[in-house]
Amino acid sequence: MRPVATLPKAHLHLHFTGSMRHATLVELADRDGIRLPPALVEEWPPQLVATDEKGWFRFQRLYDVARSVLRTEADVRRLVLEAAEDDARDGSVWTEIQVDPSGYGARFGGITAFTDLVIDAARDATERTGTHVAVVVAANRTRHPLDARTLARLAAQYAGRGVVGFGLSNDERRGDTAAFAPAFSIAERAGLSLVPHGGELLGPAHVTQCLDHLHPTRIGHGVRSSEDPAVLSRVADAGVALEVCPTSNVSLGVYATLEEVPVRTLVEAGVDVALGADDPLLFGSRLAGQYSVLRAAQDFSDDELATLAAMSVRRSHAPDDLKAEALTGIERWRTS
Repeated sequence: MRPVATLPKAHLHLHFTGSMRHATLVELADRDGIRLPPALVEEWPPQLVATDEKGWFRFQRLYDVARSVLRTEADVRRLVLEAAEDDARDGSVWTEIQVDPSGYGARFGGITAFTDLVIDAARDATERTGTHVAVVVAANRTRHPLDARTLARLAAQYAGRGVVGFGLSNDERRGDTAAFAPAFSIAERAGLSLVPHGGELLGPAHVTQCLDHLHPTRIGHGVRSSEDPAVLSRVADAGVALEVCPTSNVSLGVYATLEEVPVRTLVEAGVDVALGADDPLLFGSRLAGQYSVLRAAQDFSDDELATLAAMSVRRSHAPDDLKAEALTGIERWRTS
């Protein structure tokens, strides 16, 4: 079997704070005297089930604790650089890191100043690692839709200057998906990729809502579309890719085992699938691990893994020359 880390690929589902190395979290917390809960120290990675509100609250609380250790500009730059280093080690040639600036603006001089910082950190990480890092600005569906419009306008200002997409994250059971349509219209007019979360904690009906109201380029997760052949067919016909995160799905209780994550079902229906790590800090597995678990749990062949990698590259926002180079590398890996 060929090593999955040498397979060129794109990483299209990676959250900002969730990309942090566990060792970095512990070090920064110790520096500032922040007491981390046992789930982020001796019990790491935490046992998480988010299929009910209590479980999601625990997941979000751990995420908020992790966010709190980012205190300085150097911390932000370190996080982005280390995420790029880890992805480069895992074979990613293009990484889209998703961030909600409103979660950090108060500490870093406002959402515009923070976005400037992340984009500059991404540019520096690209130069230092060779893995191209781009930014997706994401709104929070637990906040008011007007906040999402503010973030969409912010993202639009940076279109072509480091920001490549606009997303919608957090607990999909909260908020009204249709209410976020105006924000996505702003981002769509700016030429950004539209990449909302959907079809993870809620079923195929929520995927339909995303398709109807948000006009996605890709959907974060979307795995529950496999439960309704009509919805799955619609995803395929619309040419919408799904960012599937196997380890995350099992950790959060969406599926009981890795064998159940329906990657083959999605691909056989004609849907492009891009594997992602989601939040490695909380799930304990990075990008190459997603390919490895499909090989181990579902007997994916090297040829199938190469096909998934090619899908991730094609559905990325990478420039055409980088895509072509990566696709050539994938075919070289496939036939070596």
